[in-house]
Amino acid sequence: MAIRRSNKQSQAAILKQILKRCSSLIKKNSYKDEDHLPLDVPKGHFAVYVGENRTRYIVPISFLTHPEFQCLLRQAEEEFGFHHDMGITIPCEEFIFQSLTSMLMR
Repeated sequence: MAIRRSNKQSQAAILKQILKRCSSLIKKNSYKDEDHLPLDVPKGHFAVYVGENRTRYIVPISFLTHPEFQCLLRQAEEEFGFHHDMGITIPCEEFIFQSLTSMLMR
């Protein structure tokens, strides 16, 4: 049982790091002054870029708890890393991402 707990703790730590990286990747001039959040991303959401055209999607933070979305984030880290100026880029086709996110919204 301790293994599961530490695994969940490490997953939570990784998700927190991802969120920090997400918020730090958007250019400074697109932030609200008072809380350092992007102007076009509502509270409780974050932006990702999907597909060859890097289409931007705003997704709820609650997606981070879904194993399917976590799998996409792991693939994104492996393929692109999180240390670049573009934001989190999801390595899949848009229609697949749209299908997954519509399923997660239910």
